[in-house]
Amino acid sequence: MTLHRPPDVPVSVPRPSRAAPVHPRTPGVVVGLVLLVAVLGAVAAGAGLLRGPETFTVETMRGGEAVLYGQGVYRYETLFVGALNRGTDIVTLVLGIPLLLVSTWWARRGSVRGALLLPGALGWFLYVYATMAVRAAFNPLFVVYVALFAAALYAFIVTLVSAWRLPVRVRSGRALPRRGAGVLLLVSGLAMPVIWLGPVVGAQLAGAVPERLETYTTAVTEALDTAVIAPAVLLAAVWIWRRETRGYVLAVPLLTLETMLAPMIAAQTASQLSAGVRLTPPEVVGPLGGFVVLSLAAGLVLARLLAAVDETRPRPEAAPDGLAAGG
Repeated sequence: MTLHRPPDVPVSVPRPSRAAPVHPRTPGVVVGLVLLVAVLGAVAAGAGLLRGPETFTVETMRGGEAVLYGQGVYRYETLFVGALNRGTDIVTLVLGIPLLLVSTWWARRGSVRGALLLPGALGWFLYVYATMAVRAAFNPLFVVYVALFAAALYAFIVTLVSAWRLPVRVRSGRALPRRGAGVLLLVSGLAMPVIWLGPVVGAQLAGAVPERLETYTTAVTEALDTAVIAPAVLLAAVWIWRRETRGYVLAVPLLTLETMLAPMIAAQTASQLSAGVRLTPPEVVGPLGGFVVLSLAAGLVLARLLAAVDETRPRPEAAPDGLAAGG
């Protein structure tokens, strides 16, 4: 009997799974907007740091006196605000721009974590330059502030909507922080109106204006934080408590902003003290201590959230994408 060898049949040998991009790469238009934000942010922050204060005193529209910064792009800001802006400029250069570029590179490679973090990095520039565009005393950088505001706003919207559609999956053995994140955001969202509006309402009841308003016409930071940031924080807290993925997507930019508060307050306080702004020990220790605690808590929650996200591409036979939330 003659044995015939069966014909060779190609066999598909499965390759070991490895990390791979799990979402479409960041669009080129977003990368262009990010680069524009980075370049203009460096210009605006660098210009703000060029000149130190050379103060002079003016009479305010309300009949009081105010000490102005006196030089550079912050010439017509009060000394308090001009020095504060310089502290923000330092954080923008040292932390804001590097975070923006790294998160863009990460997202561009197809990383889910990078795609979640990119709106957070853009949120810093949106927050800072929305404030500068509508509050800063008019100076040669006004058009730069407006361009930064616009570019950061639309890049933020596009990247947040894109992140909203991501199939966020949780790594095996990990859980997204639910109770910790929810409680932190809830407390932050409720405390913000009290912190900002308390002094405003108190001044109005006394027939006065808020302290440090001086030459300014209205309280822009108080308005933005209370009307925009606080409701967003509370909304994210509610969604997280309901175990909804969109709550975590919205929480990442807010937690990123909260994490940046400690270095921002520290840099602002150091800049004000070096410029000669008189601050009492409680004015230094109180805000700095409070924001350090908040920033550390936000940073820990943010790190735990991003660490729980699975970056590997799911196999075809895998179960549908899901989200697990823990404590």
